[in-house]
Amino acid sequence: MNQPRLATKQDMPRVLELIKELAVYEKEPDAVEVTVDMLESDGFGEHPKFTCFVVEVDGKVEGMALVYMRYSTWKGEVLHLEDLIVSQSQRGKNLGTKLLDQVVKYGKDLGVKRINWEVLDWNESAIKFYEKKGANVMRDWDVVQLNEKGIENYLNKL
Repeated sequence: MNQPRLATKQDMPRVLELIKELAVYEKEPDAVEVTVDMLESDGFGEHPKFTCFVVEVDGKVEGMALVYMRYSTWKGEVLHLEDLIVSQSQRGKNLGTKLLDQVVKYGKDLGVKRINWEVLDWNESAIKFYEKKGANVMRDWDVVQLNEKGIENYLNKL
């Protein structure tokens, strides 16, 4: 019961709700720019950019895990877990474990050399969850990004 499955286009409105719920939790309520249309076209087009797994409770999607392939110059193909989200009302009911189990099985089936993801340094419950599962939380690495404005500023200086 409550086993993860591959998401469908029809799941994307609920997946977006979960993404927005996570953004609120991570204190970035206005940061989500992705739309249902983007999720549908990017995840289910001719060349899908991601794979999404969902888990339901009583017929409602209450958790999701979104992954995509990356390439490591040290390891080769790796699977990146962009987000693993369980609705706040369903946390502590093993849904996160089931989704992470699915992601790890999927990575193994793909033959990847590593599965990686980020976690906020203040999210101690998530850090403990991942460490309990055997993940190595690399606290000596910082995430580096250029947002759209940063990209423009960078290029304008060339």
